[in-house]
Amino acid sequence: MKIYTRPLSVFLFCILTSTSQGQDWPNLKRYQNLNAQLDAPKPTEHRIVFMGNSITEGWGKKRPEFFANKDYINRGIGGQTTPQMLLRFRQDVVNLNPSVVVLLAGTNDIAQNTGPSTIEMIMDNIKSMTEIAVANNIEIILCSVLPASDFPWRPGLEPAQKVVELNGLIEKFAHERDLIYVDYFTAMVNASNGLRAELGDDGIHPNKEGYLIMEPLIEEGIRKALESK
Repeated sequence: MKIYTRPLSVFLFCILTSTSQGQDWPNLKRYQNLNAQLDAPKPTEHRIVFMGNSITEGWGKKRPEFFANKDYINRGIGGQTTPQMLLRFRQDVVNLNPSVVVLLAGTNDIAQNTGPSTIEMIMDNIKSMTEIAVANNIEIILCSVLPASDFPWRPGLEPAQKVVELNGLIEKFAHERDLIYVDYFTAMVNASNGLRAELGDDGIHPNKEGYLIMEPLIEEGIRKALESK
């Protein structure tokens, strides 16, 4: 998301929110045509779906070579919260018959993009998506939320400590369920629990250098997930 002056950013946020809530709140239409064009994976193919928000969506735009010539499918949608992802999880993950899903979610819930949300509510949605994946024999990789000291489109919420708390609960849940947890946070955080300046342009979204930090971490997680298939 680009940084605008506050009045314009608030205006645009209100338009986007009202539009999405009015017709297709979880944005199910976004990937419907692309999903329909996908063939079933071959017996030797291990399809990996990346589910997330603008950080995941932007990955495919800023680092398209990471997804090229691989069985990686990007299903990120900018601005989304975990309840929206939960509603489209079957369509955009389960129905694609992946071996693994990579879930990176929660920062927009903390930003209150779709209304106030507690850490417990975020975890409930992450747990629900995990249960759906496991029930469908899909390995799930739970990723830490990236560091954030402020949200450009909703300043003043002081998210840093909430991100730390949420990541602690995600890691604990992954450990309890014997799931793979990928820790981007530790590799990208600065002294004030924000995103290191050289890894992003707005304190939230990674730039190319940020994604280059993330890529080997997730590839190691994917390797471990495929070993358990």
